[in-house]
Amino acid sequence: MKTNQVMVAALMAVGLVGLAGCGSSDNDATAAPAPQPTGGIPEGTTVTFALMETTDLHSNVLSYNYYSLAEDTSLGMERTATLIQAARAENPNNVLLDDGDVIQGTLLGDLQAVTSPVPCSGTLAVHKAMNALKYDGGGMGNHEFNYGLPFLSQVTNTDFNIPGVTKPAGTCGAPAFPLVLSNVTGVASGKPIFQPYAVLPRAFAAKAPDGSTLNVMLNIGIMSFVPPQILEWDQKNLAGKVAVSGSKEAAQQYVAELRAKGANVIVALSHGGLDTSAYSPKMENQSYHLAGTGIDALMIGHSHLIFPRGKEPGAAALDPSLAALPASANVDAINGFVNGVPTVMAQSWGRRLGLIRMTMVYQGGKWVTQPSKTTVESRGFKYADGSTVVKADSAIAALIATEHAATIAYAKQPLGVTTDFEMSSYFALVGDVTAIQLVNQAQIDYVKNFIASSTDPVLSSYRNIPVISCSAPFKAGRNGPSDFTDVAPGATAAAPVGLQVRNPGDLYLYSNNNLQAVKIKGSDLKAWLEASAKQFGQIDPAKATEQDLVPSYGTIYNYDVFYAENNALTYQIDVTKPAGSRIVNLVYQGKAVADGDDFIVATNDYRAGGGGNVPGIDGSKTIIKSPDANQAVVSNYLQALGKVSGKVTLAGNGNARSWSFAKVKTAGPVILRSAPGHLALARANGIAVVAAEGGLDASGFGKYSIDLSK
Repeated sequence: MKTNQVMVAALMAVGLVGLAGCGSSDNDATAAPAPQPTGGIPEGTTVTFALMETTDLHSNVLSYNYYSLAEDTSLGMERTATLIQAARAENPNNVLLDDGDVIQGTLLGDLQAVTSPVPCSGTLAVHKAMNALKYDGGGMGNHEFNYGLPFLSQVTNTDFNIPGVTKPAGTCGAPAFPLVLSNVTGVASGKPIFQPYAVLPRAFAAKAPDGSTLNVMLNIGIMSFVPPQILEWDQKNLAGKVAVSGSKEAAQQYVAELRAKGANVIVALSHGGLDTSAYSPKMENQSYHLAGTGIDALMIGHSHLIFPRGKEPGAAALDPSLAALPASANVDAINGFVNGVPTVMAQSWGRRLGLIRMTMVYQGGKWVTQPSKTTVESRGFKYADGSTVVKADSAIAALIATEHAATIAYAKQPLGVTTDFEMSSYFALVGDVTAIQLVNQAQIDYVKNFIASSTDPVLSSYRNIPVISCSAPFKAGRNGPSDFTDVAPGATAAAPVGLQVRNPGDLYLYSNNNLQAVKIKGSDLKAWLEASAKQFGQIDPAKATEQDLVPSYGTIYNYDVFYAENNALTYQIDVTKPAGSRIVNLVYQGKAVADGDDFIVATNDYRAGGGGNVPGIDGSKTIIKSPDANQAVVSNYLQALGKVSGKVTLAGNGNARSWSFAKVKTAGPVILRSAPGHLALARANGIAVVAAEGGLDASGFGKYSIDLSK
């Protein structure tokens, strides 16, 4: 076997250029591509390589749930590490990339960013793990901005050139690989805050037409895109500081630049799902529209879904939001192509590894992709035989042992209050409010006190307007059957002093949300409720076959449950009606809500600013922009209750069910997918619509029979 020794200088550039831009303060700098050898590559030579993706890691480094203080073998980078090692063994030519939403999402992330911020001399635990796994490059997600620009500047060791945002002097701990972001610029400078793209020169083993092996240099170009909604979701951190362009426009600009700089393969890291509707630069999920911009591969995230469908035995069916895409959209969700571009989404929390295996042939002096030889896979922990969960890589746990122990200690700090009931979200989609009512009570209390103590004449004029609240069951299955809120009652062995620091985060997941309030009319309230009720599938009472009450948990964070003090607000949802006409019997204090009635709604900045696309709720009706996080509001409310009585109770804080289903008898079974083994809890909480528990679905959810006539 003969080997073609290709340009020593170019090979040396692999190590030097691959790190170009890591923590760079020059955001115009891009890695210089390695020169392509001339005359050394035989016509018809082929090279096969794997592009690997993680996405939406959300600081889940270990297979551990800090809210329940228990191991969770369904997630964690320490298990993704095993998938990465196996994929590298199968594909010696490989590139490992991440699609964003890395630093936020667990108590570990909150501890290192807020409670005990990591110093410049330190490195985030999740970045330690990524460095150990030798990532080649990464992009940004919307949650990267949750802790503010100064923190992001520090932990990525990047000077954003934004007035008022100063990175600590010297070199801060950061990812040891290039970070790119293509569609966010500084308002003052007009320049990208991160380098907009990078070129990663990689020496790969190729095969000549005669069967011999030779080394060739391929230049992998990467770009990254975030939703424009970051300006709404993190307004307090970003307003007046950054601007966001449409991903399609940015891609068209930088694809041309990357090609001019020698990129043989261009990969788009798009932190957005697949929305096939007409393109708008302001749409949240723009990935579909990147497929026509000249890129060669598309790695996507944000939606926490699996694309393409898992190949393991017994793989779950496609999420309905993907299965329902029109045939005209040219989306192949079985093989993983969008308009002919190989596309992968590796779910979230480190539960999968995306793999795009590509083959290129050297023709006419350039590398040409071979679509017929491209395969795409979103590989899960159970890939091998459908039942065996991959083992964790012990090196990852050892790497962050100190941070892990500190997070557990932080999670166990007492709040000074106990409960006499279990606050859970297993049946929040069928009326259980044990994990929602207390959040709503805390938000109402905050807003009422805010208005009562305000000296602003406009706010003072609102004192007689009813204050109601809404909150969603954020942890209710979106990320699998282990993703539910469950706060144990009383003082237990795990929590001998009652509720702890970890519990408000279980009740209200997003530590970055700030409390806001909007002033709306009765017509707005009804439209808001209709938007929430879209979560349910339309049930046909005459259908004899099984119907799923909640076909997809992908947007569970948009399912707002409303509440008023003394349960003065009640409503019903008729799931036999089409979306948009399901809310019936909407009543406040015994009277039907009229279109012109006034209400103040306590919510969060995401929803108040337009997140979730609730009609009419777009930031224009916001009357209070609180400096306090919703999670902190809940924590403070719990501590205040503790000082008064030492306890929160089912009677006072967990059984005011504001909504129910309009009763209907169905010919066939209706099911709700939730965590298995909790039928007794549904009955103890009086959730009568839960009739029985059946078997498991392919994803491990328990299938509960729902009797809508009760």
